[in-house]
Amino acid sequence: MPKTKFEKIIFTLLSVIITVNLFVFCNISLERGGMSNSVFKDSINIVLTEFIFAFLLQFFIAGPLSMKIAFRMVNPREDKPFVVKSVIICSTIILMCPMMSFIATILYNGFTTEFIAQWMEKIVFNFPFAFFSQLFFIQPIVRGLFRIGFRNSSTKASII
Repeated sequence: MPKTKFEKIIFTLLSVIITVNLFVFCNISLERGGMSNSVFKDSINIVLTEFIFAFLLQFFIAGPLSMKIAFRMVNPREDKPFVVKSVIICSTIILMCPMMSFIATILYNGFTTEFIAQWMEKIVFNFPFAFFSQLFFIQPIVRGLFRIGFRNSSTKASII
């Protein structure tokens, strides 16, 4: 879908804005043992920091690498667009989940003697949430919003 550098920035912004908010709510809830109204209030303090990290990691590292990983498994000219999109999304999750879990561990727990264990725990909790939310909720919404905003430059044949 995104073809120009500007479109890639907008697509990444849409993805990251939705994803970071959901993951901040999720991680604060996990730290507290459950969801409460205070989670929304307390998330304001951390959303911007995680947003900056997520945008930079996605735009400069995970985005380009996930395409390389995905296109080793599928061929956009031969495989169905749904399969190609799904593989790209899964490749992105495989890269972003450990990186953002690392950032979240630093932000929520700091560097302690338990850092590696806390990081691994965050990956284990975040991965299923990332997989299902990205594949079935976030990316379909982002792609729909992107198509609405960039109708003229998007084509039906575009699958990314």
